[in-house]
Formats: sequence, structure tokens, C-alpha cells
Amino acid sequence: MTNFEEMGFTPGILKAIQELGFEQPMPVQEKVIPLMLSEEGDIIALAQTGTGKTAAFGLPLVQMTDTDLNSTQALILCPTRELCMQITGDLTDYARYTGKLRILAVYGGASIDNQIRELKKGVHIIVATPGRLIDLIGRRAAKLSAVKTVILDEADEMLNMGFLDSINEILEEVPEGRRTLLFSATMSSEIAGIAKRYMNNAKEITIGTKNASAENVTHGYYLVQAKDKYKVLKRIADSEPDIYGIVFCRTRKETQEIASKLIEDGYNADALHGDLSQVQRDTVMQKFRVRNLQLLVATDVAARGLDVDDLTHVINYSLPDDNEVYTHRSGRTGRAGKKGISISLVNVREQHNLKQIERLVKKPFKVIKIPTGSEICGKQLFYWIKKLETVVTEHQEIEKFLPEITEKLSGLDREELLRRVVSLQFDRFLDDYRTGDEILSPVDRGGDDNYRDRGNRKGSQREYAGNYKRLFINLGKTDGFYPEQLIELVNKNTQKKVPLGKIDLLKTFSFFEVEAEFADYLIEALNNAKFNDRRVAVELALEKPEGHREDDRSGKRPAKWSDRKPEKKRGDRPESRNRDVKKDKKFGKKDKKKYSR
Repeated sequence: MTNFEEMGFTPGILKAIQELGFEQPMPVQEKVIPLMLSEEGDIIALAQTGTGKTAAFGLPLVQMTDTDLNSTQALILCPTRELCMQITGDLTDYARYTGKLRILAVYGGASIDNQIRELKKGVHIIVATPGRLIDLIGRRAAKLSAVKTVILDEADEMLNMGFLDSINEILEEVPEGRRTLLFSATMSSEIAGIAKRYMNNAKEITIGTKNASAENVTHGYYLVQAKDKYKVLKRIADSEPDIYGIVFCRTRKETQEIASKLIEDGYNADALHGDLSQVQRDTVMQKFRVRNLQLLVATDVAARGLDVDDLTHVINYSLPDDNEVYTHRSGRTGRAGKKGISISLVNVREQHNLKQIERLVKKPFKVIKIPTGSEICGKQLFYWIKKLETVVTEHQEIEKFLPEITEKLSGLDREELLRRVVSLQFDRFLDDYRTGDEILSPVDRGGDDNYRDRGNRKGSQREYAGNYKRLFINLGKTDGFYPEQLIELVNKNTQKKVPLGKIDLLKTFSFFEVEAEFADYLIEALNNAKFNDRRVAVELALEKPEGHREDDRSGKRPAKWSDRKPEKKRGDRPESRNRDVKKDKKFGKKDKKKYSR
């Protein structure tokens, strides 16, 4: 293995490397650094978050920059403010002994006037988020005509956040002869498009397997009912006393709800989502970095740029809509050579999505048994005993109280004293688990309460026995309404098991099947219920006319639309339901393929 001394760094950079505690180059550094220092063309590096990418491009970039020239020579684009600040801090550390290298972070949420003043003084390296840099270019404050190196860090994340047009606009501003380096966890078609358009004969470096998760991460899942997800989350936290992880949710509302429940139940937890102000976000992230929080409940967008190396767990409370996002989530643990665990809470209907993710990351997912109350109490007890054994007792202040304490406890023998101390310490756990009620997975129950796999399987389709009726509901994907939310809605508003069949989700409304004998009962139970402060309307969907082709709205017009909000987009109005789906430009390609016949 090549060491840093053999790579050709200056004494100043080697001194900084030593002080930072870097011993041997990580794989991505070992491959990228020699190529950068030799200035041999463009580079595409596919590697997970936490594999040492910043040092891979940052160390050689610091050495290659000419501090005698008062111009911007390098540009680093990244998706979030947090990552922008982190990269800037790392580069500053690398350059502490290299003279007057000026590095500036530019991002939204900070004073643009201050950033303009710094740019006018002259900056050698700009680290920027695309949106703010576009603004500075428009004001002619950021001048990129002398840029020799452009680095796109976490390029896939930038594309997921909708920065493609901004990236294209920025890359048109830099000289054609510049060198481009692209770092990404996955190689999507959009990434390949950028490489083809802006890079010349790029050398591709893959650390691990392309589009795969970190090698040190093990993957598992709990098969649970939707109504039991929070209970299982608590059991995971209780069964892992040293847990330090991120709980990923799909929506901001779900994120805040889960975090609030955890806090109320006595866990060191907090929420991170887009509804927080930047000051609130910074406060939460700092508390999490210094481990004042054990669990951070976050959305995918809010967690981008959060750089923590010691996470023990990533918990997918909700699976991501885009399977590739799972790779980013799981890559936040198992970093810097440490072991990590990625856990998903899934119901029966989500198992197909999980199989797709399993193929994507090229690793087996192990089904995990839900911890019992007895197992949790045992783990917590021995964890507490271990802490008791190792606690430091050299506190002089306690000595003066010991005689009185001894006198007060003299009536208790050793066993009774231990029993009372343990009972006091484990009051919460005993309250939660003393009843012995256990959470059974759908497999243990013989199937989900609201979903039964009937008949024989043919390919990916399920055949249902019995007579089913099709219902309309005035909630869709834009409401954050998915199969999990439908099952939860049914569970909350019914007193008996209601077998559901096929579910068709659309943008602003949906259809689902229910056994005919339960149809009237479910309609009455769900009508006027609330979902995210919106009144729910459910009714029978009319059967399609004889010979009528089923189109993108399934050809089954609901009996009435009284509760539907007025829609501006023609493609979502009920009147447009019988048009040919190919002419409906407002309707998404993915939905068109799934629901058209």
C-alpha cells in the first residue's frame, strides 16, 4: 500500500496530514490522489459517503493551487449548505501550513453581501451550492474564467435535488480546457449524461461495487404491521442501549410526529426536516454530532450534508420512494472502516420494494425477529450492570454522606437492596414490558390483518378469492398517501379486520379493493375521518362501461366528487379521465405505465 509520504505532498501538507491523524490512504484516496497530482485528465469516482472522498480531491487540490495568483482556480460544487461548510473546513485544515490559500464557502441562508465582499478580495477555491453560485454569477461577483479544476461532489444528490439545470449553467461558465472530477455514490443515466457532455475520456474509478452500499454495512428488516411500526422502533432502541443512529421518514409531518413521540417517551431524540429554520437545523445537528442525541429522526433532504462517522444504525422507518436513495441512507453508517447496521421496517406490501433494493445493493437482507420484552429488559439490565462496574467513584463530595446513607439502608439486606435499585432504574422498561404482550409480525400471525395473500401466486400478481368491490378515496401521492397510510387509516377507524385487495395510487386520489361484505362498513367508517387535517371521502367506484378501454384513471369514475378540491391541471380533473393516456401530458410516465392497460 502506498503511504502519504510516497505520494509527493509538500512538507506542509504532510505535517497537516500527520496532525489530522491520517495514517494510511483509504482506497479512494490511494486511487484518486496520484491521478490528480499527475494532472492526467478527468476522473469519475464512484464511492459511498464516508469513504474519504474529501481528502481524495482536497489534499491534491490544496497542493496544486498557486497562491501567488489572485484568481479563482478551483470550483467545488456540492448539494447542501452543511456539506459546503464541511468541505471548506476540511480544506482549511489541509492548508494550515501552505501559506495564504483563500477558500470561500458560498451557500444560501447566509449573507450574500458578505460573500460578495470576500469574492472581491480574491478567492483561490470556491466551495458552493449551485443555487447561490448561480446568483453570484448573475451579479458578476463570482468570476470563473480562470478556473482550471471543477469538482462535482455527491453529484447524484445534486441531481436528486433538482440541480441539473443549474449545474449545466455553471459548467457553461467555466473554460472548456478545465479539468473535471465527478464524485458520486451511484452511476445513474443522468450522471452518465453529465459525464458525456462535459468530460473528456474520463477515467472511471469504482470503490467497492458500482451502485452498491458500503461493505461494512449489514442489512436487515423487521416485517411489521403498519400500526406497530412505532412500537417496533422503540423496541429496537431499547434492545440497543448504545444505539447512535438516524431514523429516516418519508415526510416532514411523519418525521416530527415520530420525534415528538420518542421525546415524550423519554428517548434522547430530535427531528430534522425542512420546516425548521436554519438556526434550528444547526442546533439539532450540533447536538447530534456531539452525541447529546442518540436518535435523529430526519427526512432524506434534511439529512444531506450531515457528516458523522460513528453511526451504529440507520433505521428506515419508511422505505424511500426512489430505491437508489436507500444506498445513500445505508452509506451513512459503516464508515471509516467501522461496522454499521441498516434496518428497515416494512409491511407485507413493501416486500417487493425491498427485493428491488436488495438487488440494487447486491447484498442479502436478513429478516429480524422483533425483540421480546424479556430480551430487552435483560439487555438493559446487563448494560446497566456493566456501567455500574466501570463507574468512577473518586468523588470526595460523596464521602461525607456515606455514613448517613449506610444508616438509612442498614435495614435492607444485599439482595433486597439490589432488587430495589434495579426496580428503580428499570421502572420505564418494566412499565412497558411487564404485561408480556409481544408484537407479532404478519408472518407470525399468518398474514397481515388487512392483507391476505389468497389463492395461488402467478408471477408477481396475486389472485384473490372472494368477491371484491372497488372504492374511491380522495387522497393520493401528493397528499403523502401510500399503501402504508391507507392500512393505518383503516386500522385507526375500524373495530374489526377488513381484508384489502389491490391498491392503485394516483396523484390526487386513489382506488382500492375491499371484500364486498366490508364495503359499506368501511365507507361509513372512513367518511369524514381526518388524514393530515383533510376530510376523507370514500365511495364506491362505478364499473367501467362495457367495451370501454381502461385508461390512466382505471375507467371507473366515482359516483360523486363532492369532496375533491378544484384542480387547475387538466390532467388531474375527472373530466379528462376518458382521454387517451398518451395525450395526457400532465400525467407522469411512471404512473402511465403502471395503470394503463
